[in-house]
Amino acid sequence: MKSPILLLICVFAWGSLLAQDPTEEVTAVEEACFDYIHAFYKADTTLAYRSVHKSLRKTGFYWDKEKEMYSEQLEMPFGDLITLAKRWNDDGSRADESTPKGVQVFEVSDKTAIAKVNAIWGIDYISLMKIEEKWMIVNVLWQSPPRSSIRNP
Repeated sequence: MKSPILLLICVFAWGSLLAQDPTEEVTAVEEACFDYIHAFYKADTTLAYRSVHKSLRKTGFYWDKEKEMYSEQLEMPFGDLITLAKRWNDDGSRADESTPKGVQVFEVSDKTAIAKVNAIWGIDYISLMKIEEKWMIVNVLWQSPPRSSIRNP
């Protein structure tokens, strides 16, 4: 009696996996990353609240032109991200519709995803997790525009 029930459960589970459209999942990850970019570009914190998890850990480095060196590691929790997004481009002088922006999704799994954001401030490597069927940004590793970059062929 257990075998038919187990088989039925497996068939339904397999069917639900097949029902997930990979294109939709990648698009949803891209949308979360663009929400992150536009939260700053448009000074719209509702976009951050929609796609950035409150447990966010954002860390990175900026290039100090005067000292000609990178900063020490900087941390930005969720609350600080919201504060910065409110004021970063509130007068529209830092970004507009033509300001460069891009998202490259590297991988999407059942519950985790990884992407790269290119924005006017530099690059961000984004870790996302799927919570209640919604992709949320949980980790960001960033730096100012790279002075050099090496890619694995």
